[in-house]
Amino acid sequence: MTAPVELPRVVVAAPATGQGKTTVATGLMAALSAAGHAVSGHKVGPDYIDPGYHALACGRPGRNLDPHLVGESLIAPLLVHGACVPAPADVAVIEGVMGLYDGRIGGEGFSSTAHVAALTRTPVVLVVDISRSSRSIGAVVHGMATWDPTVEVAGVILNQAGSARHADEVRSSIALPVLGAIPRDATIATPSRHLGLVTAAERGESEAVVRRLGEVVAEHVDLDAVLAIARSAPPLQAEPWSPPPTGARSRSGRRVAVAAGRAFTFRYAETAELLAAHGCEVVEFDPAHDAALPPGTAGLYLGGGFPEVHAADLAANTTLRAEIRAAVRDGLPTVAECAGLLYLCRSLDGRPMTGVLDADAAMSERLTLRYPVTTAPADTLLTRAGEQTTGHEFHRTTVAPVAGATPAWRVDGEGVGFASATLHASYLHTHWAGHPHLAARFAEAVHACV
Repeated sequence: MTAPVELPRVVVAAPATGQGKTTVATGLMAALSAAGHAVSGHKVGPDYIDPGYHALACGRPGRNLDPHLVGESLIAPLLVHGACVPAPADVAVIEGVMGLYDGRIGGEGFSSTAHVAALTRTPVVLVVDISRSSRSIGAVVHGMATWDPTVEVAGVILNQAGSARHADEVRSSIALPVLGAIPRDATIATPSRHLGLVTAAERGESEAVVRRLGEVVAEHVDLDAVLAIARSAPPLQAEPWSPPPTGARSRSGRRVAVAAGRAFTFRYAETAELLAAHGCEVVEFDPAHDAALPPGTAGLYLGGGFPEVHAADLAANTTLRAEIRAAVRDGLPTVAECAGLLYLCRSLDGRPMTGVLDADAAMSERLTLRYPVTTAPADTLLTRAGEQTTGHEFHRTTVAPVAGATPAWRVDGEGVGFASATLHASYLHTHWAGHPHLAARFAEAVHACV
């Protein structure tokens, strides 16, 4: 029988996107860390950017909790895992996604913040932007708190308060405990661009910004009251997630070169943990600046990021581009997701990339955002024909399909991406904790690479 896990925890949610969830959640993590607590940071949904800020605030990897990507049964185990690695946390702070009850389109709230809060039996602190209202906020909070009896909204943090008088007027309309009121402060805004916030890795002042967020939250929010709510969460009946058992540990380590640097910041922490469990040594490299792949590279993982922002630097690194083109075409096992797909093309917005694929990529006016269930059209490096995989896409670029190429996936009957026995490249982001066979097949190819 699974022993109950005592883990104080709280979900930071909001009625809608743009209310200040990331500001408050990251600030709360930073404030609690500065007060001497070991804090574990988590993010509902597939987002890669917010966990980067969480990692800076907590000093440990930010983790994602997404029922669509990994299945409902893994949400609590992944939460406990993140709170145990690299060391036990005193408290877990889970940042929500969009509005509290907003989930996968057509899924009736599936993968919403409320869904994750219910799966993990975690109390919710609601962040509400009050800049354009006063007592009407009381009605909003009442609706949020009573909409779903399986979700416990335990407190409220007011954001963007115009004055103490304004905050008091709003506070008087709310029946729930108001844990604090944060004033308007343009100096703590996080900059954004075409796909959301600027990543923590790309902001030279990121650590200072996160520290400032922590100071603001510590000054204006009752941290003891937040901790009391977190400690009210019941024990979790869940074993910590761990990579599936494998015999690969006995093999000699084979190096997997993982793209990093400012252009490639998107991957889930569990990806490296799964590869390590399969006997692979994960070594990071920067495609924009490193002159060569790490010595002994037997596999290549090109995750997501913003290559379109750093295309000039990627194009200028001609030596590495040529090495990667030759290695991948020669059969180096390679996985590329979104940014990785663009890097493998001939060009990106007219700038030369590696040229592994006979395709060109370009920015588009149209945003592609979807949460698909895909079907594998053929046996490839990662897939077997007919298998289904969940994933997500989020990009403003296009890559034209190539006649005769084997697609990586089929989505709604349409072939997307490029795949072979040694290559798997597409826009789709996958979470390998939910599909561990993908990691196992990649690792097997890495170990077999001559």
